[in-house]
Amino acid sequence: MQLDLSPAQERLRDTARQLAEAELAPNAARFEAEERVPTEVFRRLGEAGLMAVATPAELGGSAAGTVAYSLAMTEIARGCAATAVTMAVTNMVGEVIAAFGDEAQRATWCPRLAAGELGAFALSEVDAGSDPGGMRTVAIEDGDEWVLTGTKQWISHGDLSSVLVVWARTDGAGARGLSCFLVPQGAMGLGVSKHEDKMGLRASHTVGLTFDGVRVPKDAMLGPRGAGFRIAMMALDGGRVGIASQALGIATAAYEAARDFLRATPADQVAQFRLADIRTRLDAARLLALRAAAAKERGEPFSREASIAKAFSSETAWWACNEAAEIVGDTALVSGHPIDRCLRDVRVTMIYEGTSEVQRIVISRMELRA
Repeated sequence: MQLDLSPAQERLRDTARQLAEAELAPNAARFEAEERVPTEVFRRLGEAGLMAVATPAELGGSAAGTVAYSLAMTEIARGCAATAVTMAVTNMVGEVIAAFGDEAQRATWCPRLAAGELGAFALSEVDAGSDPGGMRTVAIEDGDEWVLTGTKQWISHGDLSSVLVVWARTDGAGARGLSCFLVPQGAMGLGVSKHEDKMGLRASHTVGLTFDGVRVPKDAMLGPRGAGFRIAMMALDGGRVGIASQALGIATAAYEAARDFLRATPADQVAQFRLADIRTRLDAARLLALRAAAAKERGEPFSREASIAKAFSSETAWWACNEAAEIVGDTALVSGHPIDRCLRDVRVTMIYEGTSEVQRIVISRMELRA
């Protein structure tokens, strides 16, 4: 595997690192206390080219590729995990629209997302999380419009996004009957049912959405009719690279807090061994994430690599944050300590974009087919 980074990849990584250290890490505790990341933060990320890293330049993106995105995501998550999840989802929405949208859809939404407006990914439902085939939200044709009715759950910043990519059933049962739609914020009949009171990522809004006869024009369909499941799976493969990278960033922040603690206090050998193990496993996880990112960037099949990276990185990150807390001791679990926030933020990385169990299903199926 080629590990040399291009100048463009290094520049984007360094830009993300500088922003994280100067603007995110010093304010992450405040963002959490206020339960919001200010909108100007995302405008700033947009100006830096971080809200549409792999989107083509002609659509306002950075066209820097998936490796640069993985590197930048790790740096942003190291500063503020809540900011990173919003960056991740918006990047994913922009890529989906760029890949499957028509000329008008791409021209309308991609530049706005690249500039720092938010995009949401409205796929999950109460009974259709890991299994989109169980989706109950429906879209029915009515003249020149589609009418969407149903509910969505656990939608990151679904209340703050300019545009939502919404999955709904258009044809029959099962995964093959799903289609995608672009729904603008403020559409009549679109409502927020609940703001989740979460353990971690508290500065990132997670909401339930209701679609009470939401009408969108026929040209709001994203991609071909019935292609919703395929679009979702392609988007989630790429999203798993992002979440693997986010998990690494969170764990790196916890590792650095533990390392700085040991530099300032006499360290016994057990604590030193713990620190060495964290560093070793994080490096292994980083290589897996970069392998998946590089495969995607080259246009090669990468589903297995993305699932391996996501499962290993998220579980390693959870373990690493716990080990960092063991090194520092009780004070690491006091509200306001970076490791306390890291532990709470990192847990969900083993759940969203497909649980660890889903990743194991993907990996084993592909291995058995081979």
